[in-house]
Amino acid sequence: MLQTSDNKIHVANSLMDVDQDPRKRLYFADGRRKVDYVLVYHYRKRSFVRGSPSQHRLSTISNGSYPLGMEEKDPEGGKDEPAEVVVDVGPPDPADGEKIMIREEFEGNLKDAGLEIERDKENKAHGHAFIRLHAPWQVLSREAEFLKIKVPTKKSYELREEKGLAATMNEVWRKLNQPFQPKVPHQEEEHSRTKFLSHCFSRDKLHLYNIKSKDTFFDNATRSRIVYEILRRTACARTCQTMGITTLIANGIYDSAFPLHDGDFHPTGQAEEKNDRQLLHDEWARYGAFYKYQPVDLIRKYFGEKIGLYFAWLGVYTQLLIPASVVGIIVFFYGWATVETNIPSQEMCDEDQNFTMCPLCDRACDYWYLSTACGTARASHLFDNPATVFFAIFMSLWAAMFLEHWKRRQISLNYSWDLTGMEEEEEHPRPKYETILLQKRQRKKKNKKNKNETGHEKLTWRDRLPGYFINISSILFMFGVTCAAVFSVIIYRITISALMAMSPDPEVKSNVRVTVTATAVIINLVVILILDEIYGMVAAWLTELEIPKTETNFEERLILKAFLLKFMNAYAPIFYVAFFKGRFAGRPGDYVYVFNDYRMEECAPGGCLIELCIQLSIIMLGKQLIQNNIFEIGIPKLKKLCRTLKDKERAPKEIVEQPGRRQQWHLDYDLEPFDGLTPEYMEMIIQFGFVSLFVASFPLAPLFALLNNVIEIRLDAKKFVTELRRPDAVRAKDIGIWYNILSGLGKFSVIINAFVISFTSDFIPRLVYQYMYSETGTMHGFINHTLSYFNVSNFKPGTVPSISGLGKDITVCRYKDYREPPWSTEAYQFSKQYWSVLAARLGFVILFQNLVITMSMLVAWVIPDVPKNISEQLKKEKTLLVDVFLNEEKEKLQLIQSLFSKDLTQEQQEEVQVSDQTSLPLQQTHPGPVLPAPCPASTAPRTRPRAASFSQFTRQMSMSPRSDITQHTAV
Repeated sequence: MLQTSDNKIHVANSLMDVDQDPRKRLYFADGRRKVDYVLVYHYRKRSFVRGSPSQHRLSTISNGSYPLGMEEKDPEGGKDEPAEVVVDVGPPDPADGEKIMIREEFEGNLKDAGLEIERDKENKAHGHAFIRLHAPWQVLSREAEFLKIKVPTKKSYELREEKGLAATMNEVWRKLNQPFQPKVPHQEEEHSRTKFLSHCFSRDKLHLYNIKSKDTFFDNATRSRIVYEILRRTACARTCQTMGITTLIANGIYDSAFPLHDGDFHPTGQAEEKNDRQLLHDEWARYGAFYKYQPVDLIRKYFGEKIGLYFAWLGVYTQLLIPASVVGIIVFFYGWATVETNIPSQEMCDEDQNFTMCPLCDRACDYWYLSTACGTARASHLFDNPATVFFAIFMSLWAAMFLEHWKRRQISLNYSWDLTGMEEEEEHPRPKYETILLQKRQRKKKNKKNKNETGHEKLTWRDRLPGYFINISSILFMFGVTCAAVFSVIIYRITISALMAMSPDPEVKSNVRVTVTATAVIINLVVILILDEIYGMVAAWLTELEIPKTETNFEERLILKAFLLKFMNAYAPIFYVAFFKGRFAGRPGDYVYVFNDYRMEECAPGGCLIELCIQLSIIMLGKQLIQNNIFEIGIPKLKKLCRTLKDKERAPKEIVEQPGRRQQWHLDYDLEPFDGLTPEYMEMIIQFGFVSLFVASFPLAPLFALLNNVIEIRLDAKKFVTELRRPDAVRAKDIGIWYNILSGLGKFSVIINAFVISFTSDFIPRLVYQYMYSETGTMHGFINHTLSYFNVSNFKPGTVPSISGLGKDITVCRYKDYREPPWSTEAYQFSKQYWSVLAARLGFVILFQNLVITMSMLVAWVIPDVPKNISEQLKKEKTLLVDVFLNEEKEKLQLIQSLFSKDLTQEQQEEVQVSDQTSLPLQQTHPGPVLPAPCPASTAPRTRPRAASFSQFTRQMSMSPRSDITQHTAV
């Protein structure tokens, strides 16, 4: 055991005994002071003098006993250290010496700030040294007051109980949800009807708070956040002119800094004995708990508000995917049930119609019958039916409802997590910004003759102009790369289609479209996955060039760039199929060619919607399966393996540590560092785009997104609990810029779905035919109406099929378009039907967009942002807090009045006694006229006349002004 005393460094064994309580791994060697934060750095020694390198020791530094440089001897001289001592004879190079000086100054400043420090002895040739930090109560209370951390007070009130039908329904719903609730101890107490008022912590009002123990009043996440704030603002001006631990880590002074996990995540006993990490692992981070709600309050308590809000948002998004999935399944089964009665599909499959279609390619392709595309037409009806329009409107309203529901949920969490009224905290500059600003100051000092001229320098737009220029040009270049990738796949489809059409094998010819479509989509998926990783690194590099001042600015700019690049990358192939494929292919006799040899590709006979569905489904499922799941599992494990191998190579061979006896900071250091929530949000935002933007072409997208998210929640939970170091607890009121991106995607989805229904599907042409051109008012004759005629004699030389397998002379073939027949005076020009359909399509876009946006605005207006019960409770708490402080001031005033009144009564009694004693002898010896009594001050000095006056004045505040003045004058 380590005994503490001032100005003395003590040595104790830091290895954990086999029978030691695992919870002791979270404390200093004395077993009492909790480790709130850990700093890690790599050291290297030149040689050893005496001692056993296998003897692992640590030294504890309390305030006032900090070893700088060489280790001091015991001043008492009573107890000597063991003979086996490792002596650092000096750094191997000047750079390491400078780092040692910087660390000494920084740790000395931390000690001056009130933190207590424990560090390992550097007993190996080189390795990692761990510095443990502990914040005592004085530091915690001081910083909590500075940071305005809200804590519960003793004052409580009862929440209003619902009565009648609403209470019965809530009770039934609570019982139905009981099996899906996580088994977290004390959760029922947190959700009881009793609510404790919260107020910003103040050292002057400690009596208002329910402080049972100063060691546990602030939870571990709050303690680590307080220590991190001290680390972030502690200056290191004498040696490196920098501020904060982030700058020191960026400059290589320290390797990393992190708070500790609450012990091991494997359960060791009953639920009451489990720590928060074990509870999160058992009730949240297991795939077996997929059906349970997330313990959002426990997540926030352990990881902080920012991570808690992410998982709360992900939970709301996943829950609301359930009704969208149900409606999507209904729409899909409606298409499946009506495929047999669909007249256009029946006409395409009817061999008696005998529509002879024009060749799909030049020379090698033959004429073909439309009935051979029967399967494509039937499959297209599954997604291209009247219910699709309803589903597109439903999903647009669903997106608006999701955003409104999240706003309400976010405000509820802000209230329950005491984030209401939270002020924006001042952020410190980023290391890169400080470095460039320091270089600018140094250049200015060299150029200026008067070096005493100093001012508050900052980076201007001129300093950032090169970065902005590189940003714009690089983003445009990346867009060009994405378009080039899409165009390359188009060339692949065209060439492979032509080559397979020339094949003598009839099976190869019959499967051209399926083979080309499937392989092209897989190539698209691979290209998207590769470019996604490249664009992520490019976005980070471009953001660094802009030199943002704070981490918030850096994160927002990084998110915008990464979203633009990844959005373009993921959706460019889909946009091509939806809006461009087949639009510029030309017509028979006047086709558009690529490289003068290959015809531009056309849509399938059933339309481009079925190809859009295939493209969307494969890319969406592929990204979710490969990128979101396999990459998330494999890449962290691969990084951990590489880091472990690297550390083994650098570690001295003569020292072999026992894995089972390592401390918690060693175990946590082996975990993967936390890199932020941007990748987690990004994959969900891209998925939200798949669900909302092109949902008219793939009604099953919400279902696949739901299945993915059920796994994604547990996968992310397992990663945070078991594979990542504990992140810093960061306060946040909302999800930041991600909400704006979601809102923009929701509005953009209305326009995209309107164009998909109008221009990609056959919904509008069917309506126009049925109500304008059909003689019977039905869909009979629709296929014939959409096919134009072409005289085969008008083919360009060399493009006519070399051999026709139909066995008859063909003079006219059909193609899908609205054009005049060859016998018309305006042969092959767009017909009146074309312009009618185009006008109807544009009109539908305008109608759909205005209708859905109006309904979305109505939904947003009907659903209030702040729940009614939350607004009532906020008002009630504000009133109760005012009453608490008024009662406190009243009690203080009464206490002062009572003290003053006692003094006044005592002084008046003394004055009366003195007056009686002086007047009685005068009356006995001088029977003449009564003379005024001498001033009491001449015999007994009045010590506190002002206090007596103030006491009487305050005591008579409730009386009339006249009596108040009279009393004061009498005194």
